[in-house]
Amino acid sequence: MTTEDLRMRPEGEASVVAIPATRAHTIEDVISRGMCVGCGACSVATGGAIKITLGRRRSYEADASEAPAEALRAGSRVCPFSDESRNEDAIANDRFAGLKHDPRIGYYSTLTAGRVTDFERLLGSSSGGLTSWVAEELLRRGKVDAILHVSPSHTDDGPLFSFSASDTAEEFASQRKSMYYASTMAEIVSAVRGDGRRYAVIGVPCFLRAARLLSETDAELGAQFAYFLGLVCGHLKSQAFAEALAWQAGVAPDDLESVDFRVKVPDRPSSHYDVAATAHDGERRTAHTHDLVGGNWGHAMFQVNACNYCDDIFAETADVAFGDGWLPEFKMDWQGTNVVVSRHPDIDEIIADASAVWSTPLTADQVAATQGGNFRHRRVGLSVRLHDDVAAGLSVPVKRVPASLDGIDPQRVAVIRLRRHISDVSHEAFADARARGSLEVFLRRMRPLLKKYDRVSRGSRFSRLMKRLRRR
Repeated sequence: MTTEDLRMRPEGEASVVAIPATRAHTIEDVISRGMCVGCGACSVATGGAIKITLGRRRSYEADASEAPAEALRAGSRVCPFSDESRNEDAIANDRFAGLKHDPRIGYYSTLTAGRVTDFERLLGSSSGGLTSWVAEELLRRGKVDAILHVSPSHTDDGPLFSFSASDTAEEFASQRKSMYYASTMAEIVSAVRGDGRRYAVIGVPCFLRAARLLSETDAELGAQFAYFLGLVCGHLKSQAFAEALAWQAGVAPDDLESVDFRVKVPDRPSSHYDVAATAHDGERRTAHTHDLVGGNWGHAMFQVNACNYCDDIFAETADVAFGDGWLPEFKMDWQGTNVVVSRHPDIDEIIADASAVWSTPLTADQVAATQGGNFRHRRVGLSVRLHDDVAAGLSVPVKRVPASLDGIDPQRVAVIRLRRHISDVSHEAFADARARGSLEVFLRRMRPLLKKYDRVSRGSRFSRLMKRLRRR
């Protein structure tokens, strides 16, 4: 891993703390520490003995309070944050051995940047449109019978988005685009299990690791889950994220019908998109995401706690991973560009279809460069968070980075810790604002923290710049 952040040891602090080897970090620890991501694999594996509920922080979490011992062990073996489950390396080594490998992005057969060539389709996609295009091609070519994915719920009193199954390319195409919203696979996977159909599963890295684990421990699901399509992930948002952006755009939570998280705006950089919120009466309000409190992903507002313990950025267990082309040569193009990390010959063939897809090869360094801030958060930051938790005597899972402050700039450590605090406070502040019916309650609580973050972050950036200059 290369990063400008791995530098000086903070004085006065132990650089490395040992993770106690007394016992594994189990699903019981995952639940008690509030690091369940709500994927639902444990519920599927135990026939519902472990329940999935919507928690206080507006994300799904497991409830194992009534589960017998054997169910706990079965659930722990498919939990993506338990030491009793196989990690990303073990799963990927079995699936993709023989392909090229890079420690930042995992195994790969091809690395490309690209987009669909159909302008109308591109306009209706969050980025380059390749995630939905590949999924639909798998359907059209008869490789799968349906796609499991997050889609708008279209319910009056339920969540805005949830996992569903699309049986046709047309049905799926009408529900594409990014949906930054906590959901669970528990209900849909339980519903389709044993129906004899083959599925492509689309999800963030931890969900796909869980789906892989389910397919390894359940023969029926192993036969049904044919392709795993991963989404490059910075972190998962709680359901409050959608409401917070919509409220600032002018649509209150109780009046919110739907959210489009990424509306492209001509002549802006591709990263400068809008959010659109639609009220029950059909009125649509838009706002520039970067202008909204919570709209900056670097602040990690509404991040679910599980993401503090994840080191998989490029969905390393998936057959393919799709991300945004955050590179200088692509960022200024408002239409959007995907980065694609393929690990499957069928995906390679679809991406190479020049009649529908424009693509250009990338290097592993270029692909990794699209997620520079993410590596600082999910690799360097994870080392800090593990260190802090272990020093506090808390149980943590074994990860592929050490529990260490060794070599990390003190100002970067301060940024990481403050980001974690902002994330925690955002959940509580918005819950209070919602209960009191006042958006200002949330904004007044968060703005001072964001100002502090900007000061600390500027210091960290200046420190890195000075070190670069000294090395020249």
